[in-house]
Amino acid sequence: MLKEKLMDDLKLAMKNKDVVRKNTVQMVRAGILQIEKDKGIQVDDDKIIEMIAKSVKGKKDALKDFEKAARQDLIEQTKQEISILEEYLPKQLNKEEIKEIVCEIISNLGATSMKDMGPVMKEAKAKIGASADGRTINEVVKELLEA
Repeated sequence: MLKEKLMDDLKLAMKNKDVVRKNTVQMVRAGILQIEKDKGIQVDDDKIIEMIAKSVKGKKDALKDFEKAARQDLIEQTKQEISILEEYLPKQLNKEEIKEIVCEIISNLGATSMKDMGPVMKEAKAKIGASADGRTINEVVKELLEA
């Protein structure tokens, strides 16, 4: 289970004095504990993966701002955090793999134009999940529906 892996990685990071990894893993664990306390539920692996994917997206957005501000210290730290978080995500699909899945969805739904984008996106997000970020899926869907 992912929760145990996070705990083991936290212990290892503390032992190795890897501050960035320790802080990153602690951030994820804190998010998990927050949800469990607020909602009174046990968080499963799918929810943890969803949380990590959201966190990666936020860090990538922040990275753009750091690059604009030329904050090299924050750029390096954020890149490290992103790579650590991505270790817990499923293998990320490339654009060609996403295109293949979306083409199949479009033909199954009989989508023909941009008016069909909503149902196609819903189905694509459900099928692809955290294996690709929503922005990339959106780009591929637009590209295929406009063609």
